[in-house]
Amino acid sequence: MKRFAGLAIGVLALCAIVLADNALLINGAGATFPYPIYSKWFDVYHTKNPNIQFNYQSIGSGGGIKQITEGTVDFGASDGPMNDEQLKAFQDKRGTAILHFPAVLGADVPTYNLSGVNGALNFTPDALAGIFLGKVTKWNDPAIASANKGANLPATDIVVVHRSDGSGTTYIWTDYLSKISDEWKTKVGKGTSVNWPVGLGGKGNEGVTGLIKQTPNSIGYVELIYAVQNSIPYGTVKNLSGAFVKADLVSVTAAAAGAAKSMPDDFRVSITDAPGKTAYPISSFTWLLIPQKFQDGAKRDAIKGFLKWMLNEGQDSVEALSYAKLPKEVVEKEKKAINNIQ
Repeated sequence: MKRFAGLAIGVLALCAIVLADNALLINGAGATFPYPIYSKWFDVYHTKNPNIQFNYQSIGSGGGIKQITEGTVDFGASDGPMNDEQLKAFQDKRGTAILHFPAVLGADVPTYNLSGVNGALNFTPDALAGIFLGKVTKWNDPAIASANKGANLPATDIVVVHRSDGSGTTYIWTDYLSKISDEWKTKVGKGTSVNWPVGLGGKGNEGVTGLIKQTPNSIGYVELIYAVQNSIPYGTVKNLSGAFVKADLVSVTAAAAGAAKSMPDDFRVSITDAPGKTAYPISSFTWLLIPQKFQDGAKRDAIKGFLKWMLNEGQDSVEALSYAKLPKEVVEKEKKAINNIQ
């Protein structure tokens, strides 16, 4: 009896290996911002659909846009929507359009390594712009101290940390700085990659997080989940209404409230510096970049199936990883847009 039981287990194991080997492989690459939730989704979806396997490389939004345009992956991912020039380049090279599908909502947070400071620091827009422009250089500068009465801020040099790779997290951060600082908009601007006035570069949200943890007196920006998972402090940011708001599920959802009701058909929208007393000002959607036409019908159908699952069951797991669910209006609009994939 034991012999037959062992044989049965061996046969099941062999079948599992065969199924895994024969699974349809779908390759993607791009943003590190949503990597924790994408990794979870792809694992869960494969468990439910063993004949479909997703392989996602967390290389940054710039890399994701480059690879999907060159056709080396089946889908891309970015925290900044592709601009008109990038859309045209994709159309010219691939002979079809690219479609944007919002996946979740997240936030960039200012995180720092500053001994002797307890609790979250408050940051005004002017302070953040000044720090990253290299004009606010000391931690006890009035631009920071005035919003943090009683905090033991040292007279030490600020070490700025930023992304070294093409990054949607950078796009969100610089999109925000371009809205609140004319000097930043003129001198630096927004993009997945910019010419930083000052600072050290780290690759990926992981790299920036690591640099901040090992560099005293540093400040940088990462996606919220990376600060939470690594137990590093992050500050509140003064929003358009004048309130200091900490990034969390409620404040990120509040930032998307206005955009949800007037979402454009191509889903390319910015929600940084959004109105509302409870809105966190450095919030964003993050997008999956899907070609409108596929030569491989099996991959097309698999991706359409995943998108439908993502917009339904998949949304139930996002809050555990510090992302906010998509607004219902956006979900319904996306479900219709899936029909545009051919």
